[in-house]
Amino acid sequence: GPTAEVMNTAPLADKWAAFGWQTAEVDGHDIAALRAAFAAAREAGRPAVLLARTIKGKGVSFMENSAEWHGKAPNAEQAAQALAELEGGAA
Repeated sequence: GPTAEVMNTAPLADKWAAFGWQTAEVDGHDIAALRAAFAAAREAGRPAVLLARTIKGKGVSFMENSAEWHGKAPNAEQAAQALAELEGGAA
């Protein structure tokens, strides 16, 4: 299930900040935002933590937001469908 339901760690950024770390929360699917956050962390002059918010299985219709696929490998047909969806084609 979702982390918040299994083992709620919120407010995670506040916890890191309490120990003096530079914290940044970013959309973990946004490459430009990730690059900017990494650049800011390098310039922080102190330890930094990047909290990348992601969606499990993003972009694959039968996997997105499904805890069932956490640590489970797709079969050949499912893998082909997933790749087709991620590449923008139809399965």
